[in-house]
Amino acid sequence: MTVNTICVTLGDPGGLGPELVHRCLAGRTDARYLLVGPESCLKRLLGEEEVPYWTRVSSPDVLPEAGGVFLLEPPQLSRLGFPEGAASMEGGLAAGVSLEKAIELLQAGVADGLLTCPLNKAMLQKAGFDFPGHTEFLATRLGVGPEGVCMHLCGHDPNNEGRPLLRVSLVTTHPRLADVPALVTRERILRCLRLTRNFLKNICLDGPIAVCGLNPHAGESGRIGDEEIKTLIPALKAANDEGLLAEGPIPADTVFHFASTGKYPAVLAMYHDQGLGPLKLLHFGEAVNVTLGLPYPRTSPDHGTGYDVVGTGTASTKSFEAALDMVLKMVASCGEQA
Repeated sequence: MTVNTICVTLGDPGGLGPELVHRCLAGRTDARYLLVGPESCLKRLLGEEEVPYWTRVSSPDVLPEAGGVFLLEPPQLSRLGFPEGAASMEGGLAAGVSLEKAIELLQAGVADGLLTCPLNKAMLQKAGFDFPGHTEFLATRLGVGPEGVCMHLCGHDPNNEGRPLLRVSLVTTHPRLADVPALVTRERILRCLRLTRNFLKNICLDGPIAVCGLNPHAGESGRIGDEEIKTLIPALKAANDEGLLAEGPIPADTVFHFASTGKYPAVLAMYHDQGLGPLKLLHFGEAVNVTLGLPYPRTSPDHGTGYDVVGTGTASTKSFEAALDMVLKMVASCGEQA
């Protein structure tokens, strides 16, 4: 039986990442979980009598064939201090350095997939990593570029109970709302539809992708906006000519209702709040962030560093568990297709 290797970056050591790893990965042997980050933030979660549940390795070359939890600490992080439950430049440095190491492990063929714990974007940039966040960092370093990926968030059903879930891809990510219309182009729509279709195939789902209109009521035939006529409809025609099976443009005030009942396996939204407002209404605290278009499976919990709940024991692990289950499934699917 093949044992896959999942690289797990601890993110900001002062945030929830180390705690989520501690609560969800201790004792697991179904894969090789290679943690990347400072060991000190994991040790402080252990009781006085507890023995570390991870095995520290100096190099990925010494990983055993069996599953378990292993830790690779980048040398430049070993002497740094990280305030618990607070933002710091050191935390941004640790997140950036750990992500660089994870990318190296993926490219070297050591890791099969990546799960990233939350980081602080402002501290990442303060530490000298000039990226808006994980997605752009990974896309650039892995040679795809920010224009080659698509942000996707989805509800997830680890127990396979068959309940309807929302899955939402975004044409644009975090621009000002005033900038969105110019960014919604035929090329971006087609790219996101292609990547979303590939993702659905990988998780064994079929059916039409619903495409939101940009304007209220999808523009009402041009009466309250002509982007649907000039851009969306031509893009949808091109998509269906490729066999991508997309429907729309559909008004955003109704499409999520139909998607949530199972009519559509995924929705392509034009901008952040159009798509993620409905998704978080149904799946708050349990959704998964997936970067489509990278050469390796990558998932992340759909929440931030959570400084305010660090150390309280009240943080939910549902989103982390969903992200873990999803990356394992995506890695297994890639292996079957190889």
